[in-house]
Amino acid sequence: MRAWVQFCLIYIFSGHSHLTLPCSVVLWRCSLSCCMPPFILNGSQLYTYSVCNVGEHEQDNWLRTTFIQRRPSASRVFVELQFIVRDCNSFDGSSLTCKETFNLFSSESDADIGTSFRKGQFKKVATIAPDEITSRNELRINTETRVVESLSRKGFYLAFQDIGACMALLSVRVYYKTCPATVKSLAAFPETVAGGGVNQALREVAGACVENAVSEEPPRIYCTVDGEWVVPVGQCQCMPGYEAVNDTCRDCQPGFFKAFVSNDACELCPVNTKLLSSGALLCPCAEDFYRAPDDPTTGPCSGLPSAPRELVATTTQLAAGKLQLSWSPPEDTGGRSDISYSVECRRCEGTACQPCGEKVRLEPASTGLMDTRVAVSELEPHLNYTFTVEAHSGVSLFASQGLPRSNRHVGSMCYLIFQSPPFLQLYQDDNLDVTTYTVLILEKSSVQISDLSPGTAYLFRVQALSPEGSPGGSSIEDEFETLTEVDGNERIKEKRTILGFWSEIIITDVSFLLFRRRNSHSRQGPEDTYFSSSEQLKPLKTYVDPHTYEDPNMAILKFASEIHPSHVTKQKVIGAGEFGEVYRGILKAPGRKEGAVAIKTLKPGYSEKQRQDFLSEASIMGQFSHQNIIRLEGVVTKFKHAMIVTEYMENGALDKYLKDRDGEMPSFQLVGMMYGIAAGMKYLSDMSYVHRDLAARNILVNNNLECKVSDFGLSRVLEDDPEGTYTTSGGKIPIRWTAPEAIAYRKFTSASDVWSFGIVMWEVMAFGERPYWDMSNCEVMKAINEAFRLPAPMDCPSAVYQLMLQCWLQDRSKRPRFPDIVSLLDKLLRSPESLKAIADFDPRVSIRLPSTSGSDGSPFRSVAEWLESIKMSQYSENFTCAGVVTMDQVLQMKNVDIKNIGVRLPGHLKRIAYSILGLKDQTSTLSVFAV
Repeated sequence: MRAWVQFCLIYIFSGHSHLTLPCSVVLWRCSLSCCMPPFILNGSQLYTYSVCNVGEHEQDNWLRTTFIQRRPSASRVFVELQFIVRDCNSFDGSSLTCKETFNLFSSESDADIGTSFRKGQFKKVATIAPDEITSRNELRINTETRVVESLSRKGFYLAFQDIGACMALLSVRVYYKTCPATVKSLAAFPETVAGGGVNQALREVAGACVENAVSEEPPRIYCTVDGEWVVPVGQCQCMPGYEAVNDTCRDCQPGFFKAFVSNDACELCPVNTKLLSSGALLCPCAEDFYRAPDDPTTGPCSGLPSAPRELVATTTQLAAGKLQLSWSPPEDTGGRSDISYSVECRRCEGTACQPCGEKVRLEPASTGLMDTRVAVSELEPHLNYTFTVEAHSGVSLFASQGLPRSNRHVGSMCYLIFQSPPFLQLYQDDNLDVTTYTVLILEKSSVQISDLSPGTAYLFRVQALSPEGSPGGSSIEDEFETLTEVDGNERIKEKRTILGFWSEIIITDVSFLLFRRRNSHSRQGPEDTYFSSSEQLKPLKTYVDPHTYEDPNMAILKFASEIHPSHVTKQKVIGAGEFGEVYRGILKAPGRKEGAVAIKTLKPGYSEKQRQDFLSEASIMGQFSHQNIIRLEGVVTKFKHAMIVTEYMENGALDKYLKDRDGEMPSFQLVGMMYGIAAGMKYLSDMSYVHRDLAARNILVNNNLECKVSDFGLSRVLEDDPEGTYTTSGGKIPIRWTAPEAIAYRKFTSASDVWSFGIVMWEVMAFGERPYWDMSNCEVMKAINEAFRLPAPMDCPSAVYQLMLQCWLQDRSKRPRFPDIVSLLDKLLRSPESLKAIADFDPRVSIRLPSTSGSDGSPFRSVAEWLESIKMSQYSENFTCAGVVTMDQVLQMKNVDIKNIGVRLPGHLKRIAYSILGLKDQTSTLSVFAV
C-alpha cells in the first residue's frame, strides 16, 4: 500500500532570489500544475517547471518543495519524477557547459521554515539522468524513482538542482510503502509502514493469534522496505477441538475430533467409539469396548477376546508323568494383537477339587503365555486333573465383572503311566554358597550341555531310574570349570562337554586374533595453503598499487595516457557513477581510428582527494592488458573537467543482458561467456590481484558477446605474506557474492574471488536471476554457514553445476584455482556432448516459491498472483484473453497451450511450464505433507 502527500514548489533563481509561486500539486493524479507557461502534448496543456540556460556558465538553479509532513513510522519515502531533458547536441553552437542531468536533494526539519532557503541544509540524494533525451522534433518524457532514507524528524523538504541542463519537471509524487494487514500462519498482523527505523531494513511487527489459536511464543514478522512480509516467527496453532481452515480455526464437525494443539485437520472418530457433537477433543469408547493403559487416547477401542478353541491334551512317548496342552487362538480377538493366555490346573479326588499348587509344573509358565501350548509334568497317578485355559488382552482388566465364562476353555484327563529313562542332575557352584540344579530326563546314554557360563564350576552326577520311576544308584560327582574370557575381543574359549555314564569329555577351543593396522602416513597439517607449490606460494608480482606512490599523480602519468578533451565527444548519458555521469561518446585522436568509448566524468565541486580517488581506478586499469579485462583508452587530467575514457561495451552489464534474453541462449554459448570471465580472472590472479567485487553486474559485454571484467573500485592487491590476503578496515561487502571467510574476517584472496566466480556462473546459467532470490543478507549468511548452496538453475549442465559446488567449498584451500577453472571450461567447450547431462532441477526451489502457494504458503488466489510470483506478469492479459482465469485451468495447461496464448520466448515458456509442473506435483502431495 502507498500513501501520498501534497505540497507546493518554490522556485529559486540561481540560488539567490526567492519567489513563491501559487501552485497546486495533486500527486495521486500524477500531474503538476502551476503558473508557468504551458506547452501542448498530444492536444493537452502541460504546466511545468522548466529551465534552459545552456549558454550561460556556472548554472546553479534550485527548485524546492514546501514542507512535507512525515508519518512518524515512515523513515523511507519514494520520489517519482516525470521530466524532460533536451539533447545538448540539438543546440547550435552551444558551449560544453550544457548538461543532461539534474540533482535531487533533501533536508529534514521539525517545523515549516517557510520560504527560508540555504543550500547547506540540503544533502544530495541522487543524480537524475534521463533514459531518453528529447530532440528537436520528438518529445520524450522520462519517469525515474529515487528513495530518500533514514528520515527521523517531523518532516522534510525536497529540492532539485540544475547545473546547466535544458529540462522541464512535469510532476513529482512522494509516497511511502506499507505492508498490508494480513494473516499468516494463523497470526494476524496490522498494516505497518515498510522498513525499520534509521539504517534498518526490517521492521519487526508483533501479531496476535486468531480466535481459538495459541502459540508457544508471541508471533511476530518482519516488514521489508519494499512492503513485503518476511520471516514469520512463532507459528500459531489451533487448539484441541479446532482445525485450521483458511485463516481461521474452525471447530471439528460432528463425528470428528482433535486432541492436541496443532494445525492438523480433525480426524474421524475411530471404530468402536461414540460420535460426539462438534468441537470434540476425544471420542470415548462405546459400551463394552475399552482402551488399554498403553493405548493412545486417539486410537480405536477394543472388545474382549472370545474363548480359546480346540483344547487338546497330548501324552509324550518318551517320559511318563508328562503331557502337552495345546489350543487354537480365539475366533474373535476383539480387534487386538496383544493376546496372551493363562492355564489353571485343578486336581480332583472324588468330587473334591483343589488347585494343583506347586506339585504340578507348567512350562514355560502358567500365565502370560504368548504361545498356544504348555508342557505339564509331575502329575501324580490315580488323580483326575482339570485344566482351564483363558484368553486375555490389554483391555481385560477393564471388564467390570472380570473375564466371562466365554473366555475360558476347560478340559480334564487322567494320570499317565511314565517310562523310566535315566536322569541327570546338574549343580552349579557360583562361589556364593548358593546351589542350583537342573534335572534332565534322558532317553540316551549321553547328553550335550551348551550355553554354560564362563569362569564357572559345574558338578555333574548321573543317576538311573527304576522301571517304576524311582531313583536308582548314581555316579560320583565330577567337577568341570569353564574357561574365562580373555581381553574381551582378543581371545574367546568355549567349552562343550559331552557327558555319559563314564563322564567322557570333549573340549573344543576356538580362538580369534584381532589385528590392528597402524597408519604411519602423516597427515597434512592444518596450514591454510591455497596454492599447491612453493613457486605458487610467492607468485611473481607485476601489479603496482597506485596508493603506494607518494604523489598519486605520478601513478596516473606512468600507467595512463593523456587525452586532449577536444578529441572526446560526449553523445549520451548512459549512467551515473560514484563520482559523476557516464557517457557514451566518440574518441578521435591523432594516429588512432575513430571509435566508440565510455566516458566517466568527475562532478563539479570535487575535492582534491575525490579527484585522486577518481583517477586511481585509471591507474589500476592502465596496468592490465588482456582481452577479457576492460581496456583503458586514456585520461583527461590536465584540464578542469577530469575524465576516464575506456572501450565501449555495446551490450552493457552482463546481468541485464541475460535478463533481456532469458532462455534464448544455449548452454554452450553461456559456458563460452564463463570461459572469458575465468580467463580474465586468471590474468588478474597471475598478477597477484584480488577483485573483491566479482559479480555479473560488473562484467561488461560487447557486440561479439565477449565478457570483460570491469569496476575495480573495490579491488585490492595481494600482500606478500604466504596466505596472500588483504584485510580491510571497513566498508561494504557484497554479501551474496562474497566467500564466508571474507565476510567473517574481511580477508580476501584469489580463493574468495573463486567463490564469487561460482556465483557469477550461477547468475549466467540462471539468466541474471538474483542470487539467493529475496533472502535478506542475514538469511544468506545463516544459510551458507548451515551448508546451504544455491540449487542448479534450470537446464544447467551437470558438469557446470559441479564446478559451481567446487567453487563454494567451505575450505578455501580445496577450491579450484582460476588456471584449473579455465582448463576445465576449455575441455567442456571442446567436448559439447559433456554439456548434455543436465543437473537435477526443482522448480519449487529455483523459482523461490512454494509451487502451489503464495508467499504466505496459502494457495494462489488468482492467476495474476501466480504469474507475479514467477516474474511473468507481462502475460496476465494473454491468460485472461485465452479464458484461463482460475488456477484449476492453469493446472490443465500443456506446453502447446502456453504457446497458443502467445508465450513465445523459450526462457519464458520454460519458466511457466516448470512452474505448472511444480504446481501439479505439489497438488498431488498436499494431503500427505506440507511444503
